[in-house]
Amino acid sequence: MKRVISSLLFVALVMCCHARTLVVYYSFTNNVRTIVEDLQTQITCDVLEVEPAEEGLDYAANNYAIGSALIAAIRANPDSASSYPAIKTVIDNLDDYSTIIVATPLWWSNMAAPMQTFLFTYGSQMAGKNIGLIVSSHSSGISGVVSDAKRLIPEGNFYDNNLWIKSAQTSSCHSMIEDWLASIGYVEVMQGDVNGDGEVNISDVTSLVDIILGGDNADYNTDVADVDGDGEIGISDVTTLVDMILGNE
Repeated sequence: MKRVISSLLFVALVMCCHARTLVVYYSFTNNVRTIVEDLQTQITCDVLEVEPAEEGLDYAANNYAIGSALIAAIRANPDSASSYPAIKTVIDNLDDYSTIIVATPLWWSNMAAPMQTFLFTYGSQMAGKNIGLIVSSHSSGISGVVSDAKRLIPEGNFYDNNLWIKSAQTSSCHSMIEDWLASIGYVEVMQGDVNGDGEVNISDVTSLVDIILGGDNADYNTDVADVDGDGEIGISDVTTLVDMILGNE
């Protein structure tokens, strides 16, 4: 019976602990989608696809006339919302995420226009978060896409290394993603794992109380101590953490 109860508690913990990484991507030719699907096999994350408001557009038609015009409009006036194509993708709250990975194609040496729209809209909400960048292109270098990302997320904490996957490498991207995650020191963080031991249990409650009482918290992961997500670390976080452990949330 104890073994059954322990198993149920473990499942409850896995279900209730919020994902700390969001992967947001746009894909026109499906190369980026393939990359993100592989990334999902290597990390625990939520995934959000950026979708243009106008469906069925062929950005490659007439020598890429539509896509080229969209990029030209952004280049001409990057500070105006009217320069960016409409998208139907929305997200209510980015507060649950400490890391955001942006996966995008390169268009004419810049970030794909729909992804630029998303970041123009939400980039200010990514201040202080860890930002990873994955770029797919045929052969062009990605420096322009990196510049776009840093312009649109001016206060993000960008990882030093970006992942560039050429179109011909898409089908064998698994090891490239694996190496990139290692190079940026990516570590999965479980909300409520205050002491950073990879589990959520009563020892985390002890660590959280110690933080609240002003004890020596040097070894504690304070990034996940705000369990209830209200922006403060207090007794309400202890209550939420206990509920998580008991499987009440």
